[in-house]
Amino acid sequence: MADERRPETPAEADGTTGLFTAVGKLLKLLRERAGLTQKELGEAVGYGPDAIGAMERGVRVARPEVLEKADELLDAGGLLRAMVPEIKEGMKKARTRHPEWYRSYAGLEAEAVELHFYANQGVPGLLQTEDYARAVFSQWRPLLSAETIEMRVADRMARQQIFEGWPPPMCSYVLEEVVLQRPIGGRAVHKEQLRNLLRFGSMRNVEIQVMPTSREEHPNLDSAFNLLTPKGHGQVAYTEGQGYPRLVTDPEGVRQIADRYGIMRALALNPMESRALIEKMLGEL
Repeated sequence: MADERRPETPAEADGTTGLFTAVGKLLKLLRERAGLTQKELGEAVGYGPDAIGAMERGVRVARPEVLEKADELLDAGGLLRAMVPEIKEGMKKARTRHPEWYRSYAGLEAEAVELHFYANQGVPGLLQTEDYARAVFSQWRPLLSAETIEMRVADRMARQQIFEGWPPPMCSYVLEEVVLQRPIGGRAVHKEQLRNLLRFGSMRNVEIQVMPTSREEHPNLDSAFNLLTPKGHGQVAYTEGQGYPRLVTDPEGVRQIADRYGIMRALALNPMESRALIEKMLGEL
């Protein structure tokens, strides 16, 4: 059983890691040759400087549309555009790089039309910044190697690409207030993470609610969980505690978890109130 839960080192045989890194290096070389900063390139292709930096390091996949725009902008002569088919194929393969015990959930998440999350310890992976994710995996016990940490960060950032498709999945989050107070990674990382929550919360398909610590009632003094509805299938739930993951498909079990989530959404601050609280916390840092 322990072997089944042990996280795998992502396979290098499929070449996806090397491909993403190589394309990122080429993108950086061409950007610097053109005399542009990461911020300037990001503004031109519709991404922030942090995202461009992650693409250049191979931590985040350089999106096909970014390569298309950057090819002309950086006068690459078709070099970046020529990589688009390989990048698209690599993105498909990258979905299998999660630990074996996580793959069933990861596959469902990638095709979900609805996603709902309850978090009581840390910011959910789909909302994490790269630096926050790196801080989480760097503090993991037992300790992870530097290579494994970077692979885990890359996989986590790759998961966020579900927000970039159309139509995007409808998402909701209930975050315990303590999740916003815990400065994982230090003050600078914490501030950027709060800004990231505001950015995601401004999306039309995402609602973020905060559960105040002062609430005297709570229907789920238990572990965090996710509820998701894959396209064409019924809702399922995913829970994980102390390294023991569980994908719940039994209709009654899913209904019970969904019932708790509905009550929590009613008890939590509404999205506007939650945004105001996050902005207040950010202003106090």
